[in-house]
Amino acid sequence: MNLEDKLDRLVQHYHELDAALAREGGMPSQEFAKLSKEYAELAPIVAKIVELRATRTELANLTAMLGDGANDAEMRALVEDEHRAVKSRLPELEREVQILLLPKDSADEKNAILEVRAGTGGEEAALFAAELFRMYQRYAEVRGWRFEVLEVADTGLGGVKEAIATISGRGVFARLKFESGVHRVQRVPATESSGRIHTSAATVAVLPEAEDVDIHIEEKDLRIDVFRASGPGGQSVNTTDSAVRITHKPSGLVVQQQDEKSQHKNKAKALKILRARLYDLERQRQASERAASRKSQVGSGDRSERIRTYNFPQGRVTDHRIGLTVYKIDKVMAGEALDEIVEALIQEDQAARLADLV
Repeated sequence: MNLEDKLDRLVQHYHELDAALAREGGMPSQEFAKLSKEYAELAPIVAKIVELRATRTELANLTAMLGDGANDAEMRALVEDEHRAVKSRLPELEREVQILLLPKDSADEKNAILEVRAGTGGEEAALFAAELFRMYQRYAEVRGWRFEVLEVADTGLGGVKEAIATISGRGVFARLKFESGVHRVQRVPATESSGRIHTSAATVAVLPEAEDVDIHIEEKDLRIDVFRASGPGGQSVNTTDSAVRITHKPSGLVVQQQDEKSQHKNKAKALKILRARLYDLERQRQASERAASRKSQVGSGDRSERIRTYNFPQGRVTDHRIGLTVYKIDKVMAGEALDEIVEALIQEDQAARLADLV
């Protein structure tokens, strides 16, 4: 089926849905909700198709007018200007329609769970991990998203071994899903007296937050241990067994929570993280099957893949997957310029998937 046939089918289906919803009498509420959702999803695509086809018709009419020798010089000049303007709009409209036709990632509109861990580099890696965590927190503020810290295992020296948060808002996972991987930093540590540049790393994982309907966890598959929470250095921070460790026996995944004084709250947080990790494992399994024939240009999202370098002496941030370098490291770390990199990654992913459709 060529592209025009596909567009015809979409428009026809949209009108069929419109007619079905107009005579909703007797339709089960669940069926009505399902059709309404599909209708709402198709609406912007059909609107763009209508705009594209109207623009093509307009261009054809203007082309015919240019071929009409009866027009005077002034009229012809006006038609030529309009012809150029309409013709220049067409390629972008065609690309917008193609992008709207790309298969949707079902997780794009979900909230996300962000996990940042210190990698190689000792305390300097832990300090960098803390800075990355703050970068995403500031980025969430810029985007108007809610950032809720779930767990922070700090080193006592300003760094973090691990930090986990939920980020809630519109299109969170769609914009953050390419952040997963190894982030490398190059700079002179504050403790380095000789001025030598060190290289350290931190690992970022962005997981779509899963609901019960996405991942159902059987109680029999869990081993839940409770224990007394303790802070840095081993000192007791709680006098009750409120900390929770959940082991998912089929997968071997282990999640531990001790930030809250309530065992119930720690268990709820741990289950939220576990559900997201299980959902992510299933998505990765499906993605690896789909990627058997093609590896995305943006990268696999593998946690072990080095994706970005933050070079402080040169003031640059380089994303290795798309070869993009921006010389505004302070603004990136402040969350203000991170969107430049995120948008470039999204566009590269769209280009790769559009190439697959051809």
